[in-house]
Amino acid sequence: MTDIQTIKTKPYLDQKPGTSGLRKRVSVFQQEHYLANFVQSIFDTLPQLSGGKLVLGGDGRYFNDEAVQIILSIATANGVAEVILGKNAILSTPAVSHLIRKYDCDGGFVLSASHNPAGENGDFGIKFNIQNGGSAPTSITDAIYARSQIIAEYKTTHGAIDVSIIGSQQLGDMIVTVIDPVTDFAELMEKLFDFRSIRNHLKTDFTLAFDALHAVTGPYAEEIFGKRLGAPTEHLFNTTPLPDFGGGHPDPNPVYAKPLFDLMYSDKAASLGAASDGDGDRYIVLGPNIYVSPSDSLAIIAANAHLTPGCADGVKGVARSMPTSRAVDEVAKQLSIPSFETPTGWKYFCNLLDAGQITICGEESAGTSSDHIREKDGIWAILMWLNIIAVRGETVEDIVHSHWKKFGRHYYTRHDYEGVETSRAETVMASLRNRLSELSGQSWHGETVTSADSFSYTDPVDGSVAENQGLRVFFESGSRFVMRLSGTGTQGATLRLYLEAYAAADDDHTRDVSDATAALAQIADELTDLKVTLHRDAPTVIS
Repeated sequence: MTDIQTIKTKPYLDQKPGTSGLRKRVSVFQQEHYLANFVQSIFDTLPQLSGGKLVLGGDGRYFNDEAVQIILSIATANGVAEVILGKNAILSTPAVSHLIRKYDCDGGFVLSASHNPAGENGDFGIKFNIQNGGSAPTSITDAIYARSQIIAEYKTTHGAIDVSIIGSQQLGDMIVTVIDPVTDFAELMEKLFDFRSIRNHLKTDFTLAFDALHAVTGPYAEEIFGKRLGAPTEHLFNTTPLPDFGGGHPDPNPVYAKPLFDLMYSDKAASLGAASDGDGDRYIVLGPNIYVSPSDSLAIIAANAHLTPGCADGVKGVARSMPTSRAVDEVAKQLSIPSFETPTGWKYFCNLLDAGQITICGEESAGTSSDHIREKDGIWAILMWLNIIAVRGETVEDIVHSHWKKFGRHYYTRHDYEGVETSRAETVMASLRNRLSELSGQSWHGETVTSADSFSYTDPVDGSVAENQGLRVFFESGSRFVMRLSGTGTQGATLRLYLEAYAAADDDHTRDVSDATAALAQIADELTDLKVTLHRDAPTVIS
């Protein structure tokens, strides 16, 4: 019988989840009762979890092991019947979503700060996924936050679980089932993709280079790309998850995945280069001397998904986050299928997926997935590319260029200003917001504004409304820029400027992206005094 202890506590006032859960510095989570308060607030908000079954795992970053034991103790004290736990407390975010759905669980905890740096001086994060496998909606996260503001006690118990032993263990009255973190997910991938065709293609002169960035997808890559598909292990890099991700930054972009970019732009380039992020839900793909932007990748996947077993019946519809380029919209138009524009945050896709209105969805921040789970999925996206290449028998460059010739090219880039003073970032946003109504008809640098607005979204399934989701400025040329504040950082603010210049199917597709979008960047700066206000000469990261 569980020996329940009730611990007195006081609220922390900074536990409002962002678009991807609660993310803070490790030192914040290490404060007395900090994590326990938040976890108990979840159980207080969702009393139906008592007697239920949950999934638990994380990306292996610093504090992951300690957090798992805290959550298990609070779960058993709150009456949870069973927890499915990844061995060594490892589970990718897509794997958590799949396990919740496969084993009909009541939800799950994901321990990750995604692409944020890790280690003792890095970041940690926690989010709760609901029964459909997706992130808790705003109505639930708001209720959790409200509870965290008045919490006075939490329940816990003594004891710990050996997370290294596969099998069932008892913690109080609760069963903890430790499983291999990869097996269930790998079996799902084999159902969705033609592994035989991919294996045969990998036996030709086609090569795959994958960088796990010492994050969670290392074991998944070794099992799926290595053992099941036959990719040489020497082409799978940094596959051992480390608490500090080897001192690197697990964000698969041109800055933080520079070794992979250097390889793919050298005379030793693989046929396909790929990487995933800290918790396995983001990805990038490259061919020799060509980087496929996440927005283009989403569009190309949507246009070719029917070539894979998992989408053999076609694509019912597509969705993208508002800042993501409109390349996938052109695909939807030619396929005569619905397309949806949602706020940033994967949870906004989940209603559309649950209602069967879309098959493929994605975000410009390197997340793409389908209706197989309710999270973005980096390994799935890379397998999609491998399957498409195996069927079409073409290079990455050929596939990209033929796509542009059919659908047009959306030159697209994102400028991130990271770690800026929050007040300065808000000043920039306010300066543009205050001018939105007067911009229509005005011209700068050869671009004339047709409309400008603050994006709001009415969910077509449940009618919920999300307002103030970013500022948009549209031009006669078909170009646009978007400005918004990100909710994924833990220090200061991150202001993001998205630039998109459109070239029709019969236009020139060979321009450099920075040249094609330079005028848009200049217009945004002149409208907001962005660089002066932020005290920055240039973005922190351009991707």
